[in-house]
Amino acid sequence: MKKILLLGSGELGKEFTIAAKRYGHTVIAADSYANAPAMQVADRFEVISMLDGDALERIVNKHNPDIIVPEIEAIRTEKLYEFEGRGVQVVPSAKATNYTMNRKKIRDLAAKDLGLKTANYRYATTLEEFTEAVELVGMPCVVKPLMSSSGKGQSVIKTADDITTSWKIAHTKGRGDAVEVIVEAFIEFDFEITLLTVTQKEGPTLFCPPIGHRQERGDYQESWQPQPMNPAQLKEAQEMADKVTAALGGDGLWGVEFFIGKDAVYFSELSPRPHDTGMVTLAGTQNFTEFELHARAVLGMPIVEITQERYGANAVILSEIEEEKAPEYSGFEAAGKFDKSDVRIFGKPVCRMYRRMGIAFTYDENGSNMETLRKKAAEIARCIEVN
Repeated sequence: MKKILLLGSGELGKEFTIAAKRYGHTVIAADSYANAPAMQVADRFEVISMLDGDALERIVNKHNPDIIVPEIEAIRTEKLYEFEGRGVQVVPSAKATNYTMNRKKIRDLAAKDLGLKTANYRYATTLEEFTEAVELVGMPCVVKPLMSSSGKGQSVIKTADDITTSWKIAHTKGRGDAVEVIVEAFIEFDFEITLLTVTQKEGPTLFCPPIGHRQERGDYQESWQPQPMNPAQLKEAQEMADKVTAALGGDGLWGVEFFIGKDAVYFSELSPRPHDTGMVTLAGTQNFTEFELHARAVLGMPIVEITQERYGANAVILSEIEEEKAPEYSGFEAAGKFDKSDVRIFGKPVCRMYRRMGIAFTYDENGSNMETLRKKAAEIARCIEVN
């Protein structure tokens, strides 16, 4: 039996915890607030700031884990090198976590070291540099903090009037203590995909069927699997994902994002863990969910193949309550009337405007029209009210 320390205890960590415990292992869930979703199903929990290196040291010494699994970006990642040096397995690796928790490192690795096609981009640490970066990249452009997730701190600049506002958003809503931001040229693309990629100690790198997704405010609103696409472009995306995960090293599941244009595939971002858009796999679209794949790869359990089992779509259940409050839910009777569907409430102890509180999903074994599945998932999600 392995002892796993989970750093970050949101909805993705909750599903990973369930998967790891089903394989017979112990999980200690850590996050910055009590009663986080993964804490509700873990064996033990800790409430700390994971940007506090001394606090990380304390809980590692206290629990003596065999494996450390980061689930969020806001971690003092240099400490992970120390833990790895002591013989603790860091997932996928300390290097992977350190690089991918900072958009500058991962973008430079992809674009400069590996030569992957990306959007034109610049960095800025002051408003003056930021204004110059916007001029060089051109408008419209996308602004992101170097450390964030789920669209936090992200905005789009369409005119010069947006520059100051976007600068403030990036600095007040990002995660961690990084002050630098990235400015990316806006790419004309047909659709976006997440290519879930699995690296394992004994066995080949495997790829899940591509997942399509739609975003608002920088955060995903719905995802579906599989996303129909040109086989040649899918192969190109797989080759790019293989290159970047191999360069970072380690075992686990990665969420690799791409923009797919008419004639080009662009690397966008990478997460060294289960991806929010991959929650569609809870609809049984694959022989293993993304969380089961991550757990198996982390624990050294061989994964022989990943197969598509059915078609699926999911839509998020959002809070529309402006102030932070303890949530209550209604509408399950209406949602339950839909066939081949289900709802998952994450169990977050507090809701606020646009916070993702759950998902609704639906599926079909016979290749039903994906647009129909997407509309159905959205309709089910609308049944659930966060009160």
